[in-house]
Amino acid sequence: MRTLILGTSLRGLVDAARISLDEGAEVLMYDAEVNEPPPDLANRVTVLPTNWRSEYLVDVDRVITSPWFPQTEPPISDVLRKGVDVITEAGFGLEHTAIPFVGITGTNGKTTVTELVTEMLTASGVRAVAAGNLGEPVSGLVGIDSDIDADILILELSSYQLRFLGNVVPRGAALLNIAPDHLDWHGTFDEYVAAKSRIFHKMTEDSILVYNVDDETVVRVVGGAPCTLVPCSGSDIPPGGNGVAEGLIVIDGHEFSTPTSDPSFLLDLVVAGTLAAAFGADADGIGRTIANFVPGAHRRQLIETSDGIVWIDDSKATNPHATSAAVAAHAPVVLLAGGQNKGLDLSIIGNLDGVTNLIAFGEAGGVIGGTASAEVTIVESLEAAVEHARNVASVGDTVLLSPGCASFDEFASYAERGDEFRRLVKRTEESAA
Repeated sequence: MRTLILGTSLRGLVDAARISLDEGAEVLMYDAEVNEPPPDLANRVTVLPTNWRSEYLVDVDRVITSPWFPQTEPPISDVLRKGVDVITEAGFGLEHTAIPFVGITGTNGKTTVTELVTEMLTASGVRAVAAGNLGEPVSGLVGIDSDIDADILILELSSYQLRFLGNVVPRGAALLNIAPDHLDWHGTFDEYVAAKSRIFHKMTEDSILVYNVDDETVVRVVGGAPCTLVPCSGSDIPPGGNGVAEGLIVIDGHEFSTPTSDPSFLLDLVVAGTLAAAFGADADGIGRTIANFVPGAHRRQLIETSDGIVWIDDSKATNPHATSAAVAAHAPVVLLAGGQNKGLDLSIIGNLDGVTNLIAFGEAGGVIGGTASAEVTIVESLEAAVEHARNVASVGDTVLLSPGCASFDEFASYAERGDEFRRLVKRTEESAA
């Protein structure tokens, strides 16, 4: 077996290389920026030159890829054209374990739901471990020397991972929503939808797919799913499913007080409870997790101030769908949006109901501002956006950072962007005092 691994710096790929070597494979590694092997694999693998050539695929039996290589460009486009078997690190890791797994995906909310399902199961005495796009890479958990102690793996799976997941099949899955995202990687929205829907294609009638009945695209794609379907809603109770009614979360006949009025977070809680219950969580474990729910960092997170303005950090919102949901939950708002576009239609952001002032910033600021119907100010940076928001917002107003774009024009991550937003809010508060 001759295996080519695309990417040398991600820990999961190093684990995949190690597993492949232990199985007797010849391992080649390629990275567009690194031409040295990982330290613990020196003299065990061949690292190819950084200038990609399709000839690198000669006699290669399988490619294990990092999510950072888009399917529309070499090397992946060459791999597909030549018909070489390709799999993501997550799929490769899952091939090497007998532990069942649950897959959770969606354009937005998958991290929150993955964490909730894991917590609900753990609180109920089920040994659940979160992994995949969240936490440990799968290959690192299940390697030759692994001592993982788990009854089930709860995996957050991105569209990148699902596109080449291989033949592994989840026992259960959740599909939260589908809206345009990562089109620079997939090429088209249809390709993105197809990647998301792969989570259930090989499931069977004895497995469960929990889905958002309020998302039209989700409803359309799950219509032919070969498994048990359970509809969920964050606003009502759909026939045959779970949801919210009269201020209560209702899951399989059990009622729980709602810790939030945000419909997106309510959906996350309903989906998580439904999926967790299907794999052994009891009402007590689900209820305690719901009662203790707090949104994760940079997910519509309130910044405590004494200026009478409500400042909300939603830096995690890196696509227009997420921004639209955040505005709907907090309207009316002064909206800060912008950053680096991912090949998406940003005109949605400039035409959202409930936006009193739009401050568009960063690389995509001009594009967002140019299509806006609301009052708009275009600035170069997040710092300038916060300063302008401070000038236009009054006591009682809500200022929402929900960028709808990636952060990489100005920051290394959405988390760094959110941290800077908090710092800027505090600094301008002090200077305005």
